[in-house]
Amino acid sequence: MSFFNDVYGDQELTARAKMLCLYLHDRANGEGESWYAIGTIAQDLALSRSTVKRALGDLVRLGRVERLPRYRENGGQTSNLYRLRK
Repeated sequence: MSFFNDVYGDQELTARAKMLCLYLHDRANGEGESWYAIGTIAQDLALSRSTVKRALGDLVRLGRVERLPRYRENGGQTSNLYRLRK
C-alpha cells in the first residue's frame, strides 16, 4: 500500500492530521525529516497555529510522526525536527 493510500484510509486521523501528514511528507528530506516552523506550516496550509499544533499532537500520539527537539550550541532549543514514521 502506498504512503498516500495508507494516510487517506486511516480512520483514526482527523482531516487536519491527514493534511499535515501529507505536507510533512511532501516537505521531508530523504530520511523523512522536516523542520518547518509552526507558523510556516500554518501559513502554507491556511490553518491557525493552534490547529497545526493539535494536528501534530494527533500525529505524534498515533505514532505517525516523531517530534525531536533541536538545540543550539549554547543549549537553547532552536526548533523541532519532525520525522515521519513508517
